[in-house]
Amino acid sequence: MIIIGLSLGLFYGRVISPVKLVDTNPTDLREDYKADYVLMVAEAYLLEKDPSIALCQLVKLGNSPKEIIEQATVFAVENRYEPDDLVLINNLYESIKGIEISGEICQ
Repeated sequence: MIIIGLSLGLFYGRVISPVKLVDTNPTDLREDYKADYVLMVAEAYLLEKDPSIALCQLVKLGNSPKEIIEQATVFAVENRYEPDDLVLINNLYESIKGIEISGEICQ
């Protein structure tokens, strides 16, 4: 009985209703995922200490990196992120706030 159910499930999933992959963009992420993405970039920056890499990662979210970090910070404060995480995000912001992004930096 289990084999019949497994076979029918596989047939349905592979033939009748297969998964359709759709290209998505980081700009389409929900606000909570964007904040988590910024936090991950901040954690990577802590190790790499290369603001150009961090900027290139943040540009993937759309707006200017400074605005992205500001929005993520507001979300993080409102949703009670850990104080250490807020410090990481703030350190990232302080490190990139004086840097202007140009097209060739992310090539």
